[in-house]
Amino acid sequence: MDRRNFLASLGAAGAWAALGCGHRAAAGDAAAGAMATGAATGAAPAGTETRKAWAELMELLREAEARTLSPEWGIRRPADVADGHRYLLHVLHSALDQKLEADPLRPQAVRFVKPNLKLLGDNPDAIYYTAPVHPERRYRVRGNTSGAVYTSLTIEGGNADGGYPDRVAGALNDTEFDVDSEGRFEVTLGPGLEGRNRLALEPDAGTLTTRHYFENRFAAAIDPRVRVELVVEPLDETPPPPTPSDASIARGIRRAANYFRAATLDMTPRDPAQQPDWVSMVPNQFNAPRKWKAGEGGFGAVDNAYAMAPYALGPDQALVIDGRWPRARFGSVVLWNRFMQTYDYANRQVSLNRAQTVPKEDGSFRMVIAHRDPRVPNWIDAEGRPSGLVFWRFQLPEEDIVTPQAQVVPVDAVSALG
Repeated sequence: MDRRNFLASLGAAGAWAALGCGHRAAAGDAAAGAMATGAATGAAPAGTETRKAWAELMELLREAEARTLSPEWGIRRPADVADGHRYLLHVLHSALDQKLEADPLRPQAVRFVKPNLKLLGDNPDAIYYTAPVHPERRYRVRGNTSGAVYTSLTIEGGNADGGYPDRVAGALNDTEFDVDSEGRFEVTLGPGLEGRNRLALEPDAGTLTTRHYFENRFAAAIDPRVRVELVVEPLDETPPPPTPSDASIARGIRRAANYFRAATLDMTPRDPAQQPDWVSMVPNQFNAPRKWKAGEGGFGAVDNAYAMAPYALGPDQALVIDGRWPRARFGSVVLWNRFMQTYDYANRQVSLNRAQTVPKEDGSFRMVIAHRDPRVPNWIDAEGRPSGLVFWRFQLPEEDIVTPQAQVVPVDAVSALG
């Protein structure tokens, strides 16, 4: 029997029976008998908690696909439906990766956005990690900045069940913990902690998020030379985990489902009247950038200032943007689709950071968003998408940020603007 057929036999007959162990090892070995009987008759246990959790997840996937990819969520174009299916799969991937096996007593740091896994407004110049934490436990976070221009640790609160966090429940950036000459750092997490190199875990603490921003010529998220070192280790004595059970696996499925729901059905369509003032609802026009405020969401970066606006461009149009980078730790602009996923930065220039921007003689910049190369510096490739989102980040700004000014012109006229 070849390996494939052997593995298939394990699945069809049950490992116990297929390996020749289906007999009762002893008269009282009820478990072996039950396993062998089940394998022979094809019977399967009904009413397990995992079956219930699985059915709930399947219903959630059905409802999310039917509703969030419909006019109820403003989806009318076939291209948006296709993007939406990709987004739902990315969210499901992330939910399973982060939440199915999440164990705050034995946390594993997971890189939760990548070139092929995008959500929550990712950034080509940043690497992000997340790990579950328990508010009553202590942890040591050890890492290396690895050349990042900014590193931070953030605690999210209210999301221990896998859902969306209610708030930012604590944060430290690299000015608030020690970094040695080789980039190494160590931060202790735990209840009631205060002082440098310490971050308190409040009673609603659910996850740790780390942010590592790079301002390189080549996007850090796809650069194999960029390797962020990060370990989250428990300081309290922890025995080996229990063997997975019906109850524990069902809890994992439901955590993943809560995460999926939070990023889909719970993300209701945007109400223009409820947007932060740095969000413009007018295509091709930016509002003044402003620092993020604590009440604006559970995944915000406390040191960031933002600006965002939709763009709308015909196939032969370009959005010309004039502005000036502020004194700051980091600055960038990136294109997102309507689901806050970056465009294809692995194969196109869909963002610019300060190191990638060619400045004018006076230090200002001119950028051009267009579907084809306008033959001038600082082209951002719109990928042929007639609309999308333009998102600005400014990290630890040290001065007022000049609001970018934009105008729509024919793409063939860009080079003549001077």
